[in-house]
Order: sequence, then C-alpha cells, then structure tokens
Amino acid sequence: MGLKRILLAAAVGLSLSSSLHAADIDPTNWDAVLEEARGQTVYFNAWGGSENINAYLEWVSGEVNARFDIAVVHVKLDDTANAVARVVAERTAGRNEGGSVDLIWINGENFVAMKEQDLLLSPGWAQDLPNWQYVDFENQPSILTDFTVPTEGLQSPWGGAKLVFFYDEARTDAADLPQDAESLLAWAKANPGRFSYPAPPDFIGSSFLKQVLSEVIDDREKLQRPVDPETFEADVAPLFAYLDELHSVAWRSAAAFPQNYPDMKQKLADGELDIIFAFNPAEASAAIAAGELPDTVRSFTFPEGTLGNTHFVAVPYNSSAAAGALVVADFLISPEAQLRKQDPAYWGDPTVLAMAKLSDADRAAFDALDLGVATLAPDELGPIIDEPHASWMERIEDEWRRRYIAGN
Repeated sequence: MGLKRILLAAAVGLSLSSSLHAADIDPTNWDAVLEEARGQTVYFNAWGGSENINAYLEWVSGEVNARFDIAVVHVKLDDTANAVARVVAERTAGRNEGGSVDLIWINGENFVAMKEQDLLLSPGWAQDLPNWQYVDFENQPSILTDFTVPTEGLQSPWGGAKLVFFYDEARTDAADLPQDAESLLAWAKANPGRFSYPAPPDFIGSSFLKQVLSEVIDDREKLQRPVDPETFEADVAPLFAYLDELHSVAWRSAAAFPQNYPDMKQKLADGELDIIFAFNPAEASAAIAAGELPDTVRSFTFPEGTLGNTHFVAVPYNSSAAAGALVVADFLISPEAQLRKQDPAYWGDPTVLAMAKLSDADRAAFDALDLGVATLAPDELGPIIDEPHASWMERIEDEWRRRYIAGN
C-alpha cells in the first residue's frame, strides 16, 4: 500500500464536522468573492511536466494578478496524488484551516478519493461561477460526471481529452490503419515490433488498458460500476489475453516499454514505432510545429469510439485562499483563457465551452484558430467511450504489474 493510500485510509476513521469546510465563501455573491480574493496568494498544484502547459499557467498567473490582484504560484507536480496526500496529512494533523494547497489540477481517481473523504470545498460551487454560463455541460456529459461519479459542482472543468492515434503517412498507408482494438492487434501482428504503450501506472499506458478493456469486456456497463471482486478475474480475462498476444509482437517483445508519451513521440520520430497515441488531439500538430515530428504525421481514431474525459480543478476544504482559488477557476473557463488554451501555439487543449453560448466575436475567434495539419476536426474525433469507474484503474494496474513485472 503506497503512502497516498495509507493516508487516505487513515482519514476514513476521522470524525467529520461542518467546521472542516473552508471559509464561508458564497460564489453567488461574486463581488464579495472578488473582494475577499484581493491580495491572496493561490498555490495552484498542477502537473509540471510540459513546457507549454507551464508557460500557459505562467500566462494565467500574470493575467489573474493584473486583473484581480491575486498571486498564483504554480506548484509543479509529477503526481497529483502527492497534493492529495498533503491535504490528507493536514487533516490528520488537525490543520483544518490555512492549508498548503489552494487549487489542484485533479484527475478522476483523486477526485473520487477526495470527494469520498469530504476533502473538497463544499457545497458545490462550480456551477455558480460567472463563466459557467459558457460551459458545454449539455453536450459534454463528462463535465458533470467524472469517472462515473457526479461532480456536483465540487470541481470546475478546464479542458477536454480524447484518445487519438498518430502515424506517419510517409511510412504507413492510411488504408491499413486499425479501426478498433481487435484490428490494432492484427496490425501489430502484421508489423511486429512497431507498436507499444507506456507501462502502467503511466497515465497514457493505463488509458490504453482501459480502451482495450472497454472494447473486449463482455458487458461495458460493468465498467460504470465499482469493481466486483467476485467477477473481476473473469471480467479482465479478455484484456490480458489480448495483451499476451500483443506483447509477443510488440516493440522489444514487451521486455521493455516506452517511458511515457514523450518517449513514444520520440520513437515515432526516430522510426522505431509506427503508431502511437495521446490524450490531446492537438499533440501531433504541436509536435510538428515544434520540429519534434515530421510534417507527414497524421491522426486517426476508432470509428466506434475512444476514451474521452474532462479535466478539472478543485479546491481543498482547508484552502487558505479559497476565494482566490474560485477566481482563478472562473478565469480558466473564460472565453479568453479557453481560446488561448485551445490554440496549438500555446497548448492545443480542447475547450469545454459551447460555441453557441459565446458572443459572435468570441465564436469567430475560435473558428479562426488554426488547429494544425495533423489535428482532426471536432466532428472527426468520433464517439466518446466513457471512462470506467475509478476503482478499475487501480485494479487493472495492480493486475498488470502482477502479470508482467513481478518476478521479472
């Protein structure tokens, strides 16, 4: 059991009370929130592994400081669980106010853990943010449900994600591209050594396992519920049968795996791999623009769907700058911030806003974005396969390690 799980487990036994919530912030009185936030410092705990994302957050910091007199400090994480563990440790120590984490870029697994442990600012606040009026929650259901768990306004969306595959049309014929997990396996057998995936628990690697599991499990609805220990082995048997076959023809016969997405990207550029994948549809175009991939790289998805989700920011219950954190969360879903975020020149992350809800000028600005030569249009991305319940991630990662790492 890792540190984060020990700390989360320890929190279960602690008694809770309404006094554990952060300062009495009422987002329906936005002027009061802005006044409370003035002069605050917001410690924004967010993944720090990408130069363009870090640069985007530097821009956010500058804009929020200039407009609202709020300082934003990007606490760069390599694992979101580290910030969650800090909040848990503070509760264990009785530090229910003045916490060290004010805002977290959170994923579904950690959102579920924090929600279950009552570690988030509550009641729900996201839907009371002024810029919520632009959010496309009607057509992007993952905004209201994260890893099958209702968000209930306890976190605010700030970007979309969709599993997309990349290939180099100079080396790979588009007519031969796989259309689903089964044909990907057939393609890998016909092209031994030309495909792989990062070893879990890397996020991209674990997402590949979930994509395959979603396609091969006997009843996909099972994934929308917590893991049933009684049927788990049978439920995942098709996944690991698939991986056993794939590994025999994978890059280095699965004796080694790419470290992460950047490593896969480098291997595509070097000609070691022919198909790679990412969770940002604009990644290939951004890499072409940066000179990291040849301009012959293109994207594709599976016609029957690939995994998709929304990423969020959340405020811990003991934030020392809850008002400032809400102002930052609101700025992140402003048309201006979302436009810059979707621009491949800065990040290329899909927006969570509904174009129909924007002003003519803002809509025109989005329409004018050059998404890049390798980026699929929104109507080319295909259906979204919902993320499984968060409990599946941990169980299939553990099972993957038991089968392919333990004892090697």
